[in-house]
Amino acid sequence: MIADLVIRNGTVVTPEADFIASVAIADGRIIAVGDDAAMPAAAETLDATGLHVLPGVIDVHVHFRDPGYPHKEDFGTGTAAAAFGGVTTVFDMPNTIPPTGAADVLAAKHAIASASAHVDYGLYGLLGEDTIGNVDELVAGGVIGFKLYMGNTFGKIPSPSTGAMLEAFEVVAPTGKRVSLHAETNSIMELRETRLRAAGRIDALAHLAARPAVVAVEAVSRAAILAEWTGARVHILHISSAAELRPLAEARARGVDITGETCPHYMMLSSEDYARLGGVIRVNPPVREKSDHEPLWRALADGLIDMIATDHAPHAPEEKTRNDIWTVDCGFPGVETQMPLMLTEVARGRFSIRDYVRWSAANPARIWGLAPRKGAIRPGADADIAIVDLAARWTIDDMKLQSRSKITPWHGREVRGLPLHTLVRGRFVMRDRRLQADARGWGRSVHEIQNMPPAAPRNVDLSLASVTRPPEG
Repeated sequence: MIADLVIRNGTVVTPEADFIASVAIADGRIIAVGDDAAMPAAAETLDATGLHVLPGVIDVHVHFRDPGYPHKEDFGTGTAAAAFGGVTTVFDMPNTIPPTGAADVLAAKHAIASASAHVDYGLYGLLGEDTIGNVDELVAGGVIGFKLYMGNTFGKIPSPSTGAMLEAFEVVAPTGKRVSLHAETNSIMELRETRLRAAGRIDALAHLAARPAVVAVEAVSRAAILAEWTGARVHILHISSAAELRPLAEARARGVDITGETCPHYMMLSSEDYARLGGVIRVNPPVREKSDHEPLWRALADGLIDMIATDHAPHAPEEKTRNDIWTVDCGFPGVETQMPLMLTEVARGRFSIRDYVRWSAANPARIWGLAPRKGAIRPGADADIAIVDLAARWTIDDMKLQSRSKITPWHGREVRGLPLHTLVRGRFVMRDRRLQADARGWGRSVHEIQNMPPAAPRNVDLSLASVTRPPEG
């Protein structure tokens, strides 16, 4: 057999080891990993000597704003940024216009993504009070999972009541799909923001004051109880504080199928950066105190937090630089900068390159039912690969990012580690730091290969659907 491509003599990284090897690829799949002399003949070769060959990142939390907000981002620019960040699969959130809460909207979004995406993708379905009845049609239409907003954020998606949230979990649990949660309690935040506004607080730190860690602690705890009762699988998005770790750990100890992610900004920025960055730092949940950093790093290291994500949330510069913090749009780009930010910490010795592969690729693939096709460099897996120069030193420049949004809190930050080439299913989508012209539209939805474990719903006889069913006869 003649391979399409052999990547020669790079350092291949798995969660367990890193070793010099060559990788042979044919028909979009990896067919061999091993000694260079054992590789088949190939139509093309790439010398990766001195470089690291990583499984492409799976970022389970991005907002590509498509449809509805094209001035902020679209699937073309967002997935181009992903490719430059060594990211080969993204999961896009449903707070677009219209929100992805019905089958026809989902179908339209699939059409947009399939025409424009440079990398593979999954689409979330919106799980809200008025979309519970659409769960089955959304599953049939191809969602990677569901997103439920327990607290208000960009797009002002209404937060369901606890009663509706319980019903939503009851309905999703039998499907086996995972529910990702924006875990902040809306009523607390709205009350505090109202009082802060009345007090004349418009400074950047007022945003943090409106959303103390207790909003997340309460939400994680409540979500875990409802997931335990129903057997729903849940995922806690953007864990921002040390205080959230206790209810997460307690739920897992009780057997709840609960996973979690954090983002670089929660471990690398703090309240000390608000004065310097102003509205640029505004994000939901907010960047918190420096004392939260080490507990979050430890939670990643010991497996309590499962993965790293970005919450890539682009906005136009003028939307991030207003003087009144309440008028500043929340979020900033991250899909292109996550890998270099994390690899800089590898270079500093905080954790190993093997740990990074576990958090960025292997764990997301396992938890979201994409393994063994995604998240690994092994025979049979999709050839989703980032080839990285760990020694490269460079400075993040917002104006050079691929995202349509040219404003981040990372501008001017010196980093170490640069993705040079990114392959998705064996095709270069970024090569020698250049976007490949034929890569647009190459990305496809990964829901087709998703294989979640069998569902395990609980207390079905006590569900709202069961107790309201008309008596027979």
